[in-house]
Amino acid sequence: MAEMSVQLVAVERRLWSGTATFVVAQTTEGEIGIMPGHEPVLGQLVEGGVVTVRTTDGETVTAAVHGGFLSVTADTVSILAESADLADEIDVAAARAELEGDEETRARAHARLRAAGQTD
Repeated sequence: MAEMSVQLVAVERRLWSGTATFVVAQTTEGEIGIMPGHEPVLGQLVEGGVVTVRTTDGETVTAAVHGGFLSVTADTVSILAESADLADEIDVAAARAELEGDEETRARAHARLRAAGQTD
């Protein structure tokens, strides 16, 4: 099975790193799916986006990502976010409460809810 090295990093911490078979991210140019051997690319992540990583163990890692960049080489994907939250760490009630905030706060709340598998 083909695999690639993936790192999901926010300014404040490394959220996840390991090997994966597939990555999906939302960039300013649209949603992009990346498999091992993908052509090199550099993309800007959208505010309030979601990144999904399918690990080589068959698990799925999902994160709400707020700005940053995606860098792809033939065997490496680096997701460098301004801030990010892993789906299993998201406080859904707090995210729902943030839907009443300003535009940026609402965008982050929507991303957190999508990453946590909640409809908003």
